[in-house]
Amino acid sequence: MTDISPTPCAALDPSFFQLLTNSFARTVGKPLVTSNQDVAWLYNDAPFAVLAHNTATDPMFVYANRTAQRCFEYSWEELITFPSRLSAEAPNRDERQRLLDAVARNGFIDNYRGLRIAKSGRRFWIEGGIVWELSDENGERRGQAALFASWTDV
Repeated sequence: MTDISPTPCAALDPSFFQLLTNSFARTVGKPLVTSNQDVAWLYNDAPFAVLAHNTATDPMFVYANRTAQRCFEYSWEELITFPSRLSAEAPNRDERQRLLDAVARNGFIDNYRGLRIAKSGRRFWIEGGIVWELSDENGERRGQAALFASWTDV
């Protein structure tokens, strides 16, 4: 299994953008972005959060667009070295793991709602999220990704 490595250039890496958008379209059955929206738009301007983690035993975030960075209150450099399990508080990690296991079995989950925590300790609900398997054109699993456009502070 080829894993994704976090690298500082991945934020605007066209091949990672293709992995995100192509796997979303194949798995979810609709486009992640429109034809006039590119890698820079997804990273800098998308009104929704997108995060991805790799397939390590303790998965690490490898991508978080600026909306996700603002929501979780971490910079790019902080998030891409952050174990994704820490995005949920300890009591909520079992629920988060059950979600990720269901995504691995089913390919994706939509209309997801889950409690998360920001760097400051602010708790918030992710609402209406889509979590999907990141896989390349050969079907090789590369990680998982999440998109959410709505969140509410607790």
